[in-house]
Amino acid sequence: MQIFTTTDACAPDETIVADQPEVIRTEDFDYHLPPERIAQTPIEPRDHARMMVLDRKTGAIEHKHVYDIVDYLRPGDLLVLNDTRVIPARLLGRKETGGQAEVFLLRPLQEGRWEALVRGKNLTPGKRVIIEGESGKRAIATIEADLGGPKRVVSFDQEIDDILDDIGHIPLPPYIHETLADPERYQTIYGYKEGAVAAPTAGLHFTGDLLMDLRSRGVQFAYVTLHVGLGTFQPVKEENALEHEMHSEWMEMTNTTARLINDTRLAGGRIVAVGTTSVRVLETAAKISLGLEPSDPAPPNLVCGWKTVSAWTGETNLFIYPGHHFRATDAMLTNFHLPKSTLLMLVAAFAGRETILRAYEEAIEQGYRFFSFGDAMLIL
Repeated sequence: MQIFTTTDACAPDETIVADQPEVIRTEDFDYHLPPERIAQTPIEPRDHARMMVLDRKTGAIEHKHVYDIVDYLRPGDLLVLNDTRVIPARLLGRKETGGQAEVFLLRPLQEGRWEALVRGKNLTPGKRVIIEGESGKRAIATIEADLGGPKRVVSFDQEIDDILDDIGHIPLPPYIHETLADPERYQTIYGYKEGAVAAPTAGLHFTGDLLMDLRSRGVQFAYVTLHVGLGTFQPVKEENALEHEMHSEWMEMTNTTARLINDTRLAGGRIVAVGTTSVRVLETAAKISLGLEPSDPAPPNLVCGWKTVSAWTGETNLFIYPGHHFRATDAMLTNFHLPKSTLLMLVAAFAGRETILRAYEEAIEQGYRFFSFGDAMLIL
């Protein structure tokens, strides 16, 4: 049990008691997915993917396509999109001794260094990996520090941002085994802030024409940034999910976006998140508006009616699981997620565990395609 005392004008001026669950059983978020239901290639055109529409209050389900989203959004609604862009983070090379090696960039550190995953024998501090692109450009990565397991701190002999497109490869999720003919198909059409190592996949369904159609109907757009990390693919291994160490991802909500969200709420519009990444940004910014840290628990009656979110930039390790009170998300478009994943727990928190698992069962029966290149679910 967590005790909160606050005098914030956005919250009750009293001591508030919040009951936090002591156990979230990971096995309660498991389901069987036939391997053939894992999408290996994207649908063309993007917005022709199927879309399950789920009413989280009644549990009612409709079967539509992504282009039908125009029938479910209203004038004055705000669509929140993650404008991150996936970097070519997978660097294939060789050690000075000739053996094969791989450096997978995770996130930039200070002074041009990177946190990375490495693959290859004896990649200890001081060892170097030579990386050559098809165009002839090359870089040398030096192992600076061992962070345990395959994690290392690496440095390069030059600034690599300008040559990443030449020496790197766009990483695909481990469950996708087919080669992607067009790497841009693993990017949203509006993403431009480079930094992610995985795509915000719900956004992959949008085309320019669909966005223009929504705008013509009075739907507004807002952009946030969350650089998706590899942790998004990690299943929860602990029996009690609350013991899971939630990964951190860099996010940004600007003053302009925060103001648009707050004005939309005050005007009676809905905040519609595109993807779980946008949800993490929204719900983090809602906690910031209350003077809390991203991982701080907060009771349901701790809310701010006139300031739903605050602008904020930094790392978020917010773990959303059943019991979370959504302060800044009214609806979401999302894909179908891996069993025992934090993403499945997030959508279960939004719509109810039993409701989500029933919907997933129906999706499997109806032949929906799952995961990154799969179909979508609109939860209202």
